[in-house]
Amino acid sequence: MTLSIEKHPCFNDRSRHTFGRIHLPVAPKCNIQCNYCNRKFDCLNENRPGVTSRVLSPHQALHYLDRALELSPNIAVVGIAGPGDPFANPEDTMETLRLVRQKYPDMLLCVATNGLNVLPYIGELAELDVSHVTLTINAVNPEIGAEIYAWIRHRKKVYRDVNAARLLLDNQLEALKKLKEHGVTTKINSIIIPGINDRHVVDVAETVSKLGAGIFNALPYYKTEETVFENIPEPHPELVKAIQKNTAQYLPQMKHCARCRADAIGIIGQENSDEIMKQLQEAAQLPKKPHENRPYIAVASMEGVLINQHLGEADRFLVYAPGADNSRPVLVESRPAPPPGGGTMRWEAVASLLMDCRAILVNGAGESPKKVLNGSGMKVYILDGLIEEGVNGVFSGKDMSRMARISQMHACKTNCSGTGGGCG
Repeated sequence: MTLSIEKHPCFNDRSRHTFGRIHLPVAPKCNIQCNYCNRKFDCLNENRPGVTSRVLSPHQALHYLDRALELSPNIAVVGIAGPGDPFANPEDTMETLRLVRQKYPDMLLCVATNGLNVLPYIGELAELDVSHVTLTINAVNPEIGAEIYAWIRHRKKVYRDVNAARLLLDNQLEALKKLKEHGVTTKINSIIIPGINDRHVVDVAETVSKLGAGIFNALPYYKTEETVFENIPEPHPELVKAIQKNTAQYLPQMKHCARCRADAIGIIGQENSDEIMKQLQEAAQLPKKPHENRPYIAVASMEGVLINQHLGEADRFLVYAPGADNSRPVLVESRPAPPPGGGTMRWEAVASLLMDCRAILVNGAGESPKKVLNGSGMKVYILDGLIEEGVNGVFSGKDMSRMARISQMHACKTNCSGTGGGCG
């Protein structure tokens, strides 16, 4: 697969005004404690790493991404940057990347990590065409690193002081080399902390340039209350410029970093909109897994063979369970639909009736019922074709675009009353 890395706004300065990115906050745990970091999960007024309004499961994150792309179609990159570390939460991180790659094969994928535990996953990251990885390396001298990190947790054991810094550094540098071997573009973040590593960042740039780093981001540390470094002032802009100039002799520079939140979305530097934050909160209320208490799929059909009925016209819903080894799906039962009328209340009644169904396959549906059903955790598929093919496809996670209706011929007509009998 060839992905256009020119669209990555963090790695390509020319792209940042045109293409957006989205960070999916699926990694709450962290495996190191930095002396400048205080992670808060619900702080809407701060724009810094480690902050998110909600933490999502992989499937909640995919739902959120679907909604976000409707609101911000210029999103070209899906990233995972916390609010902890992606590889302190490797199962959720990798599952999220798999889900996004399966549904959006042309999307750029990236992760940002401290590098302590990324090594075992680099092979699969490359297989998933994760094109960019950011490693935060603040020191290549363990003595300096020991001043920055309070502790690290590696393979269920906690390390402190120089031993911790040395182990972290060894894993970071080995990961950088392996990422280079797999053709993954790597950006190095090095946080400028006055009096701690400000005279050392150039050494970091020189070291990582020899190991295959592609771009360097010397960025000022963010002064955060209730941390060990809370009394250290942020570096003066002239100091930052000088360090960027000196490190530029080794690597190209990223100078437009906005120190983004773990739930950042859209053009770099823009704040998250109220609507997108609402979508994030709604996604967090969905079942963590689509199969959680939802083993079935519902279908609107006139005769029980084809998906050929509009949601608003259905007087019953056929409920199916998966067949063994992708064989013919099993009809569990037929459930009478709530009577027409009532507007939104009717769709809420449908959501309640089908609360054990992860999806509903129909021949047409209006925006109002789709919104209600999606909000209840049920996905609405507008499809044409055989029930067996559609149900098996959704159960197995196949791309259903071949069966998707090109137009909704049975969608809302001019005589629609809006009472719940038609599209809503």
